[in-house]
Amino acid sequence: MSVRPFSVTPIEGGVTAAAGFVAGAATAGLRTRPAPDLAGVATSGAAAAAAAVFTTNRFAAAPVLVAREVLAESAGRARAVVINAGCANAGTARAGIDDARCVTAAVARAIGCDPGQVLPASTGLIGSRLQVDRIEAAIPALQLGADAASGLAAATAIMTTDTRPKQAAVRVEFANGRTLTVGGMAKGAGMIHPRMATMLALLTTDAQATPALLGELLRTAVDRSFNQVSVDGDTSTNDAVFLLASGAAPGSPVDPVSEAADALGHGVAAVCRSLARQIAADGEGARSRIDVL
Repeated sequence: MSVRPFSVTPIEGGVTAAAGFVAGAATAGLRTRPAPDLAGVATSGAAAAAAAVFTTNRFAAAPVLVAREVLAESAGRARAVVINAGCANAGTARAGIDDARCVTAAVARAIGCDPGQVLPASTGLIGSRLQVDRIEAAIPALQLGADAASGLAAATAIMTTDTRPKQAAVRVEFANGRTLTVGGMAKGAGMIHPRMATMLALLTTDAQATPALLGELLRTAVDRSFNQVSVDGDTSTNDAVFLLASGAAPGSPVDPVSEAADALGHGVAAVCRSLARQIAADGEGARSRIDVL
């Protein structure tokens, strides 16, 4: 048996475990009971390389359509991801797209970037309009930070019927001492079925990598994790998994055909698997989790 020239070790943390990212949460008043319902994750410097996997549902929600557009027009670059709970902004036609764009524009103004570098995501009830004015008023209260508590706050704010926040992080270590970090957060507890479902996930890494490589690694990881989870056999309109790379780790860019790319892929896959298992274990009414290997 060959021995890999790297190791993948679980560590504490979530989206802020990787250098170059800040996160935070605020209460916009979108839930029936007051609680944090708005999360933001942003780079602490220049735009990150970005990739995503979205729902295959033909009735994709407005934030999915806008996020796809942002990634296409920016050639896979993003400064921030903004996620709200309490309203899925799904089944809202053109008005919902306009609402999602208003939210990304407000975040862009707050952090000083182009609206075309902000990715939106929403979760919650389907069919109602997003209360954009409340989100705009809450954005200044996000208080983005690079500490673990800020990452946990973001993971908590995106919960819907989840009973607990879902986070994971790993450190990828090479024999020469080089390290890369991958972190992530997710939400999901019901309407979970292969091809994802009512779930959102955001992964971050400090690696220097191209959007094309990130997309390849993410699709492979999602197929072997989120796309294999089933709770109740339903699919949804809003599911999305994002992967952002800040490039803050020392060392050269990750060559797509190299040990470093293989190592980064293992790190992304490990975080996706952990988050997927947490989703399955927290399924609505679930008492047991069964893993089929």
